[in-house]
Amino acid sequence: MNMPRALTAALLLSASLPALADPFPDADLVAAKKMHAELCVQCHESKFGGEDGSDIYTRIDRRVTTPSALAQQLTACTTMLNLDLFPEDEHHLAGYLNKHYYKFE
Repeated sequence: MNMPRALTAALLLSASLPALADPFPDADLVAAKKMHAELCVQCHESKFGGEDGSDIYTRIDRRVTTPSALAQQLTACTTMLNLDLFPEDEHHLAGYLNKHYYKFE
C-alpha cells in the first residue's frame, strides 16, 4: 500500500472510532464543589475516612467503576438521604467527582 492510501485509510478509520469525551459535559464544577462540601463530606468522612471523605472514591473495592454507575450512585444517595437534588445537580456532582477522582472518559 502506498503512503497516500495508507494515510487515507488511517484517517477514515480514526473518523469512524468513537471520540473520548467527558461523560458529564457542561457540569458546573464550582457549584458542585460547594454541594459536595455541604452534602457529602461529613457522611463520607465518618463512614470511609480520608481528607474530605475522599477514601470512598479512591478505595480499591469501590462500587463505582463506570460513568453510569457514578450517576446511579448519586441518585441512590439523593434518594436514601432525601437530599432534594434535581437531576441537574446530580449531573454537576458527577462531573465534579469525575474530574477529581474517577477520571472516566
